[in-house]
Formats: sequence, structure tokens, C-alpha cells
Amino acid sequence: MTTATFFHAGCPVCVSAEQQFVDALDPGRYRVEVVHLGQHKDRIAEAERLGVRSVPALVIDGQPFHINFGAALADLK
Repeated sequence: MTTATFFHAGCPVCVSAEQQFVDALDPGRYRVEVVHLGQHKDRIAEAERLGVRSVPALVIDGQPFHINFGAALADLK
């Protein structure tokens, strides 16, 4: 099973992206973890290591996919 991590900050753009993208992933193929970086600031460094520059972003198999633009990671620190 492929791991997908959805990083977001809880803003309206992020919530909308979560509903559209995360819910669309096949649960038989993807194990999805949703990480609210506003609540879990200790995971910001992990997101940066994975190549996330802004949220919302979906990381699948180590490849970041940036969705729209809600906030830069620097703004969440």
C-alpha cells in the first residue's frame, strides 16, 4: 500500500483541498495521513525535508504535489 501524507494549515483553501483530493484517493491503494501543521508544528521540518514549500500539499511516495496556495511553510513557524 502506498503512503500519502496531506499537509495543511487548517485554512479554507486547505480544508477544501483535503475534501477534494484526500477523499478522492482510493483507500485500497493509499494509506492517507492528514497532518495539520498549525497543530503539529513539530512536523514542519519533516514537511520541509519532503520538499513541501507551501500548504496544502500532498506527498505521495516522497513526491510533493502542491495544491493551490494557502500558506508558505515559513509562515507556519
